[in-house]
Amino acid sequence: MNSPVRAMRAVGLDEPFFARRGEGAYIEDVEGNRYLDWVMSWGPLIFGHGDRATVDAVRAAAELGTSFGAPSEAEVELAAEIVDALPSVEKVRLVSSGTEAAMSTVRLARAFTSRDRILKFAGCYHGHVDALLARAGSGVATLGLPASPGVPTATTKDTIVCKYNDVDAVASTVAEFGEGLAAIIVEPVAGNMGVVPPEPGFLEALGQLCEASGALLVFDEVITGFRIARGGAQERFAVTPDLTILGKIAGGGLPLAAFGGRAEIMDRLAPSGDVYQAGTLSGNPLATAAGLAVLRRLRDPAVYEELERRGARLEAGLAPHGRVQRVGAMATLFMTGDPVRNFDDAQRADTERYAALFRHLLERGIYIAPSQFEAMFLSLAHGDEEIDRTIQAVADFDS
Repeated sequence: MNSPVRAMRAVGLDEPFFARRGEGAYIEDVEGNRYLDWVMSWGPLIFGHGDRATVDAVRAAAELGTSFGAPSEAEVELAAEIVDALPSVEKVRLVSSGTEAAMSTVRLARAFTSRDRILKFAGCYHGHVDALLARAGSGVATLGLPASPGVPTATTKDTIVCKYNDVDAVASTVAEFGEGLAAIIVEPVAGNMGVVPPEPGFLEALGQLCEASGALLVFDEVITGFRIARGGAQERFAVTPDLTILGKIAGGGLPLAAFGGRAEIMDRLAPSGDVYQAGTLSGNPLATAAGLAVLRRLRDPAVYEELERRGARLEAGLAPHGRVQRVGAMATLFMTGDPVRNFDDAQRADTERYAALFRHLLERGIYIAPSQFEAMFLSLAHGDEEIDRTIQAVADFDS
């Protein structure tokens, strides 16, 4: 398969099902089986599968041309939508994947600071960028793979890994390496070790440590951006990073990602500046059309109020069956009774029990992530009926 997170070996199945179509909160496989979907393409489908407004926008864009290799108006419109939504972003660059956005952001941070070292957190995943695969979460954790096979030692020698939610460890690291530190990169709400929210004061402390050391604070909001608030985690937690990485929802479910931040930093990018970054399909007209179709509707606060209501209903129903950790429209049911504050805590969850739950639900037509270290993604297509059906199926597993 073309992405290892789609594999189901970690949950005891030799092969995954193959999807044929999706509608609302449901997907159908090639054999005609229908599943209530909590993966939602790993997050971007806030309005569900086959959302009519998004499909119509993509169809209209395709009729005008699928790729130009020249600037288009929709690129500027999408950039303006992103800048309007996120408090920290003054300028933005569109790319095609979250990995590409993370790679480019690291390069830009290093150039702007004239430093090499990057501090990241165990269990946080920033795409399959060589320098950032040290103790990554998501598929790497699920499959138990070495952190960076095939990556030269020299590539990761400037990557420092700290424990998520451990301010003291970060402070000590900054004290030791601060003069050479280009950036601290973090998922402001971890989503690739399961959902792990920041403890009070954690993000604020990162900002203060960056300011004191001259490093840049980078929020990887590929998952959280536009999902837990229109302005992402930086709006929800009122912490302003220097640079932000976006993906998933920004492309409306099509291949698109972005990174942006303060104008003085972004101005270093070519062609205005000397930091090279390019991509033939960056700002592709189909992806920008889909992104605009979604992001413009997210201006309505009622979207997030309703997602919060549904999220609270799901959380309350699942709470008796494990440790539920939720932020807005993303949640994880950990197979443990203890709080999960970091990657070490997440790895103590009972993955065999989670695998049994996965198989139990799949047999009943409910599809959750084939990994304990992922999230359930709520959409406006998940009504009370779908939420209650899921809660009941989990309760049946425990009975």
